[in-house]
Amino acid sequence: MSIKTTIVIPARYGSTRLEGKPLVKIAGITMLARVVAIARQAASGNAGISIVVATDDERIALHCRELEVEYVMTPVECASGTDRAANAILQRAEQPDFILNLQGDAPLTPPDFLSAMIASFTENVSEVVTPVVQLSWDELDSLRESKQTTPLSGTCAVFNETTGNAYWFSKQIIPAIRKEADLRKQSLLSPVYRHIGLYGYSRQMLQHYTTLPESRLEKLEGLEQLRVLEHGHSIRCVVVDYKGRPNMSGVDSPEDVIRAEQLLGNTLL
Repeated sequence: MSIKTTIVIPARYGSTRLEGKPLVKIAGITMLARVVAIARQAASGNAGISIVVATDDERIALHCRELEVEYVMTPVECASGTDRAANAILQRAEQPDFILNLQGDAPLTPPDFLSAMIASFTENVSEVVTPVVQLSWDELDSLRESKQTTPLSGTCAVFNETTGNAYWFSKQIIPAIRKEADLRKQSLLSPVYRHIGLYGYSRQMLQHYTTLPESRLEKLEGLEQLRVLEHGHSIRCVVVDYKGRPNMSGVDSPEDVIRAEQLLGNTLL
């Protein structure tokens, strides 16, 4: 099956904690340049994959021209990166089958995560695709410890391990584990999967998603993917592996920039 994919990088200028975030430099390289490089690596060798930055500011547009990456101007009023991505796609003359929403503040995203999502959609078209990583017992212990001080950090996913179809996502650690001591003896990996906040949509689902009202449990958990499930749609989880590479969620503050520099060093990816 021939699938046309667009990797959209929402990159807005305004941020309450880190103004001009896409232009902030991490070890001498702008955040946007790093994210564009990730997208380009994932798209390498595949003519069916295009890349576009969705921005709301001429300063970011200028940087896109410097990076020689396509961009579209989207309204400042877009409520989320997903809305910005949807707006950008509507402006394109050629409509893709699959849209991968790569947030512009995620410079530690492994390119193979994007490749895995694209491959999953190509093999079996679905409404939404998102990656998850299985936690080792040590990683699960660390997550439990972090939730003692920041209970809303880290999201877990439970899904059908045959089909990948998600049952639920939560800021709570799920599933609960009976006879954990026995399970620890059987495997180095726990039965808990951490969700990676990266989404791919069919074109129809992306546009439909922006019309859906915020759902009740989405509001309680603060997880936008629950809107999809609560409105009766499906999400496929794709298992990925960091393979020892550094990882962190989005870079949202000056403190995050320092941490990202420590993890990334001066390499481009």
